[in-house]
Amino acid sequence: MDSKMEKDFLACCGSKKFAEEMTSSGPFANLDQAIDAARDIWFNKVDVNGWLEAFAAHPQIGQNPSAKHPSDTSAQWSKGEQSTALQTATDSSLQELSDWNARYWKKFGFVFLICASGRTASEILAELKRRYPNRPIVEFEIAAQEQMKVTELRLAKLFSTQVKAASISTQNPETAAKKAGEDRVSIIGAHLTATSEASAGKTPQISPRTRPPITTHVLDVARGSPAAGIEVRLEMWKGNQPRPLFGKEDEGGWVLEGSSITDKDGRSGQLMSMIDALNPGIYKISFNTGKYCPSGFFPYVSILFEIKESQKWEHFHVPLLLSPFSFSTYRGS
Repeated sequence: MDSKMEKDFLACCGSKKFAEEMTSSGPFANLDQAIDAARDIWFNKVDVNGWLEAFAAHPQIGQNPSAKHPSDTSAQWSKGEQSTALQTATDSSLQELSDWNARYWKKFGFVFLICASGRTASEILAELKRRYPNRPIVEFEIAAQEQMKVTELRLAKLFSTQVKAASISTQNPETAAKKAGEDRVSIIGAHLTATSEASAGKTPQISPRTRPPITTHVLDVARGSPAAGIEVRLEMWKGNQPRPLFGKEDEGGWVLEGSSITDKDGRSGQLMSMIDALNPGIYKISFNTGKYCPSGFFPYVSILFEIKESQKWEHFHVPLLLSPFSFSTYRGS
């Protein structure tokens, strides 16, 4: 049984260490519990070699998995995840993707990784070009975040398969086997269903959150390690104007949601209440970088972002990648 579970988890993420840790941490009562464990294992227990092993399990965007791929399930899932890109690609865009994939590999030493589900070839190519100028340590972190998105999507497929397999266990064995096989490659993760329902004007079926809806972490890219001990504040705009205006005084418009200090893994504690639906609006995360790095260029760093009405059920992870004289950010999951 353990070997079967390990094989399933290896299809979700190509790191053997990840699969072993997930197997020993299970069984999981539900998908949320599995995702929480997966995040902890991926970011805190899998080392650099394990990350690279997982990256290597992915085919280049625009290419089919190798016939010698160690996991048939993973290979089938990869095809499904790239289906939109392949359907929207032209011969010239596939060639351009191939050329940029080669440039990316030469610079970073691993495959360009992106959660490709639902993305067109042009969107993926634009993201590849946008990320190409990144420093290797920054891109390594982004690739790890993208791998986690893929892993969450595949865990959702895996759990959906297990639920349906249980419901058809009383059917004819041949019918049940065929149905389970189809489910393993065709069931879409719950978060994609929620997105499509929202865009169609339907109310998505959302399970209760297991973590605050807005989180962050800080990576010290100069040292190549998490940044511990940084004070973090999360605020929401509630001023007289609908939004803070560029070049205008905005004192008094920001209301504190919560504050924390990053731990040894660079992750903040709880910055806001555990609510299911976020209030749409403008949010600001501020980091006391001057205290962390007194000789640096930035006394503090503030990141402003907007959450739309259609996004209130989503999770927003807004990390800070910091060095003494530069910083960057992105929206993670």
